[in-house]
Amino acid sequence: MSSNRRGTIVAAFGRHYEIEFSDGTTTTGYPLGKKSIYTCGDEVDLSDDGQILSLHPRRTLLYRADGYREKLIAANVTQLVLVVATEPSFSDALLTRALVAAEHEGMQTLIVLNKCDLTNSLAAARTLLAPFVALGYRVIEMCAKQDVTALKTLLNGHVSVLVGQSGMGKSTLTNALIPGAMAATREVSVALDSGKHTTTHARLYRLPVGADSTPSIANAALIDCPGLQEFGLSHLTPAEIGHGFLEFRPLLGQCRFRDCQHRSEPGCAIKTAIESGNVHPRRLEHFHQLVAALGKI
Repeated sequence: MSSNRRGTIVAAFGRHYEIEFSDGTTTTGYPLGKKSIYTCGDEVDLSDDGQILSLHPRRTLLYRADGYREKLIAANVTQLVLVVATEPSFSDALLTRALVAAEHEGMQTLIVLNKCDLTNSLAAARTLLAPFVALGYRVIEMCAKQDVTALKTLLNGHVSVLVGQSGMGKSTLTNALIPGAMAATREVSVALDSGKHTTTHARLYRLPVGADSTPSIANAALIDCPGLQEFGLSHLTPAEIGHGFLEFRPLLGQCRFRDCQHRSEPGCAIKTAIESGNVHPRRLEHFHQLVAALGKI
């Protein structure tokens, strides 16, 4: 007698998914049709022969879209951990895009400045992050190769997803937090005949509880995903993008003109806030870039 089982997708590669059940066992699952709508973190029902039968409602969904296609990143995530580094340099525009996406989904956010042992580039990285710090976004500085203690307790009770450009040290961070993570990545790479040295597929890890001498990680999971260089937001409206800028929220609707584009219009509340130093001009520049990319202004 067959019975369907509910599980969580913990690895996604093509049309194959590794699915974990509540007892810790895993199996491989396949979608029913040609089109796959699933991503890491999804909760699904699975038949005995490995067919994914249904998708449970998502609490959150982090994804990017460029107008031509959507790229799912992770589902049912409660915290976005953005990893940047002193070297190589990072894009604050991409950081803004990811934060807007997280704000839209109601996720908590955390920025990790990695490779802080490279002190020659530390001041420049801090300067680039200063507008985000001023807004209240939490930034922790660390070197993943030396000590990840500062991050551990901030993962408690969360399903976190690591997002960042290639070369920021996400995989090093994952390996430091999760013993055996490299081995798991290597196994997938061998099975799929893909590269072993970079993350090519999203994977969810259950974080281990630390020993008495280290902070424990309770009821936490971490999703590591491939590095990205773009983060399109074509699935959002200009209004939704504006709402994703924390400092814009109390100013939206306060401009003299209802259709104010926050450029050269008189009586623009956001431009006035920039002149008074309450809004960083770089942030408005990012907003204009995002809305222009929609082709709606």
